[in-house]
Amino acid sequence: MVVPRNVAGVQDTGGPEDWFHSLPVITKYWFALTVICTVSANLGLINPASLIFDWPSFRYKFEIWRIITPFCFMGAFSFQTLIGMYQLVTYSQRYEVGGPYNTGAGGGTADYAFMLMLCATTVLLVQIFVFGRPMLLAGSLSFAVLYVWSKREPTAQVAIFGFPLKAQMLPFALTALNLCMANPIIDCLVGIGVGHVYYFVAEIIPALYGKDILHTPDFLVEYFGTGVYIPPVPTAAQQRYPGPGRVNPPSGGARPVGGGGYNWGSGQTLGSS
Repeated sequence: MVVPRNVAGVQDTGGPEDWFHSLPVITKYWFALTVICTVSANLGLINPASLIFDWPSFRYKFEIWRIITPFCFMGAFSFQTLIGMYQLVTYSQRYEVGGPYNTGAGGGTADYAFMLMLCATTVLLVQIFVFGRPMLLAGSLSFAVLYVWSKREPTAQVAIFGFPLKAQMLPFALTALNLCMANPIIDCLVGIGVGHVYYFVAEIIPALYGKDILHTPDFLVEYFGTGVYIPPVPTAAQQRYPGPGRVNPPSGGARPVGGGGYNWGSGQTLGSS
């Protein structure tokens, strides 16, 4: 089991509700949907088969939710499911607040949303064309996020069963641990593969060749702004949210489109109070 340090003051909050509201926006909604889908399916409130991606149902029955729910369903209740949900919320939060790779929005929320879209699409295609059918995809996507975070913050300290190690070794240590415990490692391997492809395209290619292949779409930048997104706060005289929302300035400025001249932002070392 991975033992985290206090991240973004979560352990200093007053309770579960305060902790949940302290989560960054994408992590908050991804984790909430995962809890809702997983609990509802296990309690028999919804059919688990309706959460899996099925092309005929998506195309002919217009069950458009199937493009999202496979990444929000962890499967049957088990200890491994709880660990998967823990890893999802922990490392999604760490990556989102620590400064994602800058692909056009200053290393902020919009860049993280774009990364999730790319990785989710890749995970789905791998499951269909390599394994023949889509399975539970939340584990693979969350492990891809964990891997990318480990590349972004390679010297951050984590621990497994009290044994300290650097973040860059965490994906491989977890894979080996699952293998030793006779747990499936497909999610780990797919997550590592998809995460490494994203890391290579977002970081290595621009650094080596000066070409920025990935560009966060304008609609994400317009919605989330540059830097970390801060939701608008309702005023006392209004019952609705005024727009647009406020955003923090990016750590290094939005990266210009085109080769060279990119700025990855500064980020911060995670795992500290």
